[in-house]
Amino acid sequence: MIKIILGTNRKNSVSKLIALQYQQILSEKGQASEILELEELPNDFIETALYENNGKNESYNRFHQKVAEGQKFIFIVPEYNGSFPGILKTFIDGMTYPNSFRYKKAALVGLSSGIGGGGIALSHLTDIFHYLGMHVLALKPKLAKIEQNMSDNLLTNKLYIELLQTQAEMLMEF
Repeated sequence: MIKIILGTNRKNSVSKLIALQYQQILSEKGQASEILELEELPNDFIETALYENNGKNESYNRFHQKVAEGQKFIFIVPEYNGSFPGILKTFIDGMTYPNSFRYKKAALVGLSSGIGGGGIALSHLTDIFHYLGMHVLALKPKLAKIEQNMSDNLLTNKLYIELLQTQAEMLMEF
C-alpha cells in the first residue's frame, strides 16, 4: 500500500485536496493507498516522542508504525517560506534513523501559490531523503499558482493532472 503523506499540519489545506485527488488516481489504477496527515500528530510530540522520549508517546508510535510499514511514499509538499514546512522536518527527525526510510521509495509533489511550484522545497527534501538512503523518483511535479489551477476543490490544469498520473504509474513500477 502506498502511503501518501501530507507535508503540512495546516487544517483544510490545499495539500489535502491534492492528496485526495492523487489517491483517486491511484485507485483508478488499482493501487491501494493510505493518506497520513501530519495534522493528526499529537500536539506535544516534539516534547513527548522525540530523542530521549522516543517510543513513549503511544499516539505518535501508531503514526510512526504506519510509516515504518510503508515501502512506497508520496509526499505532498507545500512551499513555506522558500522550503517545506517545519512540521515535516520535525516528523522526519522523529522517525527511527536510518531504517524508517532507508531503501524505500518516494515520489514528491510540490505546490505553491507562487510561480515556483515548491521546486526549492522539493530540492531540500530530496537532499534529506538521499541522506537517509531513500530512493526518490526523478519526476517531481511542481504545481505552481495552485489556487488558480483548481475549481471545486479539484485540479483543473490538464498538464498537472497528467503529471500526477504519469508519476503514479512510475511509482507503481519503481
